Amino acid sequence: MQLTGAEIICECLLEQGVDTVFGYPGGAALNTYDALYKYSDRINHILTAHEQGASHAADGYARSTGKTGVVITTSGPGATNIVTGLATANIDSVPVVAITGNVTTDQLGRDSFQEVDIVDIVKPITKASYLVEKVEDLADTIRKAFALAQDGRKGPVLVDVPKDVTANKTEFTKQEPKKPELFEIKNPDSIRRVQELIRNSKRPMIYAGGGILSANASPEFKAFAELIDAPVCSSLMGLGCIPASHPLFVGNIGMHGGYETGMATAECDLMIACGARFSDRVAGDREKFGEQAKIVQLEIDEKEINKNVHVDEYVLGDVKDILIALTVGLDKQSHSEWLAKIEEWKHHFDGARPTDSRYPRPQDILQAINEIKADDDIIATDVGQHQMWVAQYCKIEKNKTLLTSGGMGTMGFGMGAAIGAQSAHPDKRVFLITGDGSFHMNLNELVTMKSYNLPVVIVIMNNSVLGMVRQWQKLFYSSRFSQTDPHRATDFIKLANAFGIDGMKITKPEEIKPVLQQAFDLKKPVVVECVIDPDENVLPMIPPGKTVNEIITEM
Repeated sequence: MQLTGAEIICECLLEQGVDTVFGYPGGAALNTYDALYKYSDRINHILTAHEQGASHAADGYARSTGKTGVVITTSGPGATNIVTGLATANIDSVPVVAITGNVTTDQLGRDSFQEVDIVDIVKPITKASYLVEKVEDLADTIRKAFALAQDGRKGPVLVDVPKDVTANKTEFTKQEPKKPELFEIKNPDSIRRVQELIRNSKRPMIYAGGGILSANASPEFKAFAELIDAPVCSSLMGLGCIPASHPLFVGNIGMHGGYETGMATAECDLMIACGARFSDRVAGDREKFGEQAKIVQLEIDEKEINKNVHVDEYVLGDVKDILIALTVGLDKQSHSEWLAKIEEWKHHFDGARPTDSRYPRPQDILQAINEIKADDDIIATDVGQHQMWVAQYCKIEKNKTLLTSGGMGTMGFGMGAAIGAQSAHPDKRVFLITGDGSFHMNLNELVTMKSYNLPVVIVIMNNSVLGMVRQWQKLFYSSRFSQTDPHRATDFIKLANAFGIDGMKITKPEEIKPVLQQAFDLKKPVVVECVIDPDENVLPMIPPGKTVNEIITEM
């Protein structure tokens, strides 16, 4: 059948099982949006206030579902406004397809109105980017983009479509979506060697990363950890790969991990990194990180092997397949003394000490959220102190229920991510935990939450400062607080009301649970401002480039 390029875009989305897209219209994308109007009974479009919000919403949709998120924008600033969102998805290995409009093909390269070479701009932060210059190539390019986004190590792909390509017609034939290629284990002989290391280990530990969630391998991971009886220390991206209540789960690892995870890293004799990349926020001093142990890396991306930390053995393949292969022929292990030692370390440091007990404590706020939400409800965060408190105190029991910007550390990510997750899961509830600094980045997306009546509970940890940067200034810059006390006069309650959203405020410890419960029970978008101590710190903290021996537990 003969279809326009814009109609082909919609048909390809339906082929791929896409039911929801996020975006913002504009001149170069008008044909595409006209087609979306005709397909509105099959494709739900969420209009955000800004394209960056749309890109983060597509990301949050993808993280919470495992499906590919889709963002559609116009050319020029519409395209460049999603760059931060694509970079965020790329470093965290999130499958997103971006479809951007551009000027007509005869106007390309002429500095035409709202023309930008978005294909070259995003090359370093996507798996691939394509310019489609002929309508005959459009369907295959979109199909290739969806396949690539999910193939191997997942990530974002961009397809740039000039306006005349969306208007021109060509023959279109429906196709079944291409199934992801089987990613076979590349070095199967290593399985036996890793199993032997496991058998000989007295003090094993698992460093769990986001690759486990990306591979949908949480059940296999849990079975593997139980088989080898190894404590699990998780990166920020790996939280939820095993229930927080599981006896083998120790906590998050790295700069703001617990003393026990740092000591497990320093005292283990075997470290198994599973879908993790030894980022600087985890490894610290990479020369000393796990230097006493044999290190094994289970990884799908060959570029990550020995990139940050030298490993003794590695298995290259899909993490789910690797975990299954490792359990075959491996007897149940037991490490009760080692696990008991880790349990002792858990009581070495009793958590952050507030400087003024009159303020609500972040850990008490998050504990109340633990009690209110269901295990499969979703928490989205922005970036900063609140993000680390969530990692420390929120009980993440199920996979894909924590959405946070790990590698890029994108302030403003959480608002869009919450929109994407709530749109994907109308039967669940989403909490957005943010700080006053991050909230100001993309507060315009409150209008999106109200417009679509998305019942997100937005919890603002308001310390009236840029808390994490200020904490570093306190520690490493002799308390020279340069531009981290912005003296903003924002009234968050009035702001919420201006968008037609209810606002609530917590200023005393005894208000925490009743106010949060009231907000949750409203079943509509609501902003809850929590006034916390500006001198509340995220502790413990291992300084950058250091080891657990230099951990800071008091400030």
